[in-house]
Amino acid sequence: MNETLFSQIQRLFERTYAQVGINLEDCLIDRTRCAQLTKAAGASARELSELARTFIRSADDQLYVGIYYSRWLIEQLERHDPRSGLNNANIRSLIAFVEEINHALHAALQFKQGEREIASEDYARNLELQAQVDTYLVLLLFVAFFRKTQKVSRTDRRWLRFHLFASHNPHAFQCENLRGRYLETTELASSYTQYLDTLNGMRRLDEIRMFRSLDYGAKKARVLALMDSPGAPTADS
Repeated sequence: MNETLFSQIQRLFERTYAQVGINLEDCLIDRTRCAQLTKAAGASARELSELARTFIRSADDQLYVGIYYSRWLIEQLERHDPRSGLNNANIRSLIAFVEEINHALHAALQFKQGEREIASEDYARNLELQAQVDTYLVLLLFVAFFRKTQKVSRTDRRWLRFHLFASHNPHAFQCENLRGRYLETTELASSYTQYLDTLNGMRRLDEIRMFRSLDYGAKKARVLALMDSPGAPTADS
């Protein structure tokens, strides 16, 4: 039986970090359920992307996760399957697809490890920062696969960074909290992934596993310390 793109990405994250213990595809929800959960989440949730969303709540010491993808996004990925090549026609859809899987996976792992403060802003920022970092690394793997024996070029990295970081417009959010969340996490993720680009494979794996174990305050402090260190990479690295 052929694996789905969803299951392949979940398995990649689990090999990198830890087994989540469930098939996250079972958490997929339809448009009607997405609308219900968006309404329950409050006014600011209506500002989030209509292409893909992840809903997380806890009750009776259990975590409930719902992952929504719009029909349009799925059609784009089916029409331009990133497993056949990554290009301008599918990169934005793939970013959204990967980020929601990542949100669900890290929420589940954190819950298993005892995290219960899932309504806090730091919790949301932690998931967002982690997703942007992990998604960048997934995109690099896609590019490297199709480059085969050639190295991923500086042009490739700039292209990925444009779509993942530079093209975001957090100022479009009316909600001040969302605006601040995406401004900060995008800047931190952009800086941290520049540092990751300087590491070899094993050092990078050790670094991201350590980074994943930190809470949001410690993640932020780690990135800021790296930015202030001598020889810190620049935007064109």
